Amino acid sequence: MVVLNKIYTLTGDSGTTALGNGDRVVKHSVRVEAYGTCDELNCFVGVARQEAKSETDAALSRIQNDLFDLGADLCRPDMAADDKADYPPLRVTTGQVKRLEDEIDLMNAELEPLRSFVLPGGSALAAHLHVCRTVARRAERLTVHLAGQEDVNEAAVKYLNRLSDWFFVAARMANNAGKDDVLWVPGANRD
Repeated sequence: MVVLNKIYTLTGDSGTTALGNGDRVVKHSVRVEAYGTCDELNCFVGVARQEAKSETDAALSRIQNDLFDLGADLCRPDMAADDKADYPPLRVTTGQVKRLEDEIDLMNAELEPLRSFVLPGGSALAAHLHVCRTVARRAERLTVHLAGQEDVNEAAVKYLNRLSDWFFVAARMANNAGKDDVLWVPGANRD
């Protein structure tokens, strides 16, 4: 359980932060950038929820919780030492990835196939979900970069990859099941 009695600790004033295993790293490390971007994404999801109705809001609520799980996963390096930890470290699971896939499939079944790329926009919810999609892609790029340097939970990378797809399909659903999507017209404004 998390207990936060004091919000500021002064321990980060030197430009370092503590990871989940107690190690200290610079605040601009790829690991901190990766889980920090997941936190940023979580904030954008919170904004999107202001426009969401019941079923979408419930799904976004689950995603927000998953993003905290993901942050906890990414802030804990050295997966090989998980069995020696004082408590079992929280790791994203393949079940969380599968849930996203199932939800994508359900939403996508209601959509007509795309014949053009979609521009971010349409309804307010769709626009917010497109912002979430791009931040999820950035979090994924950072996590893949981290995985090139250190051990990272494969399910965490897969989760971020599916999550950006989830946001794309959900944005189309928020645009009247794709009927109000704003489509790209190649070269529409060239002279």
